[in-house]
Amino acid sequence: MKVGVLGSGVVGQTLAAGFLKHGHQVMLGTRDTQGKDIQEWAAKTSGARVGRFSEAAGFGEILVLAVGGRVVESVIRMAEPQNLSGKVLIDVTNPLADGPPVKGVLQFTTGPNESLGEKVQALAPQAHVVKAFNSVGTARMVNPQFEQGPPTMFLCGDHEDAKSKVSEIIRQFGWEPFDCGGIIAARALEPLCMLWCIPGFLRNQWTHAFKVLTR
Repeated sequence: MKVGVLGSGVVGQTLAAGFLKHGHQVMLGTRDTQGKDIQEWAAKTSGARVGRFSEAAGFGEILVLAVGGRVVESVIRMAEPQNLSGKVLIDVTNPLADGPPVKGVLQFTTGPNESLGEKVQALAPQAHVVKAFNSVGTARMVNPQFEQGPPTMFLCGDHEDAKSKVSEIIRQFGWEPFDCGGIIAARALEPLCMLWCIPGFLRNQWTHAFKVLTR
C-alpha cells in the first residue's frame, strides 16, 4: 500500500518505519521538509520519502495522523480535505494538555463525554477515521515481543471496512485487534494512554502493553 503519515515526530517516524519494514510505500508529511531531524531520519531510513502534509495526504491510500493533539486542526487543514476524502485515516493522537502529570496521571484537554477522535472525524467528515495505536509507547508499537503472546490493540471507528483494513495492519504489526465499536468509543480508548503511562511516571516502567483475556 501507499501510506501517508501526517506527523514527523517520534510517533510518526516509528510508524512510518514500521510500514516500510512490512513492504509498504511511505511518505512522511511535515511542516518543514528541510528540517535537520527529518532529513537525518530520511537519510538513515531506506525507502523513506518526505513531503509537505498535503503531499503525504495526496500520496497515501491509507493515512496516519500522528501529531500533537493541540495541532490536529491545523494539520488537517494543511493536508487539504480533498486529499482525505474516502480514505482510511488512522488516528493515533491523544488530547494531551500542556501541564505535567499529576501524581503520574496525564492531563487531557477533553472532558468525559468527548474525544479527540470524534473531533478528527468532524474535521475530516469524508475520511474514514479509525482510532488505534494511541495506547502504547513508540518502543512497542511495531512487532513487540512478549512472553504472553501478542498484546491487544484497541480500535474504534464508524466505518466497518476501514476498521477491517486497520485490523489487518494491526496484525501485521504484531498485535491482536479488539474492535470497540464506533468512533464514540474513542472517549474510552484515549484515557488508556493515561493508564499506560502511570507505571512509567511512577516507577519508570515503560515496557508493558494491554491484553484482553477471554475463555
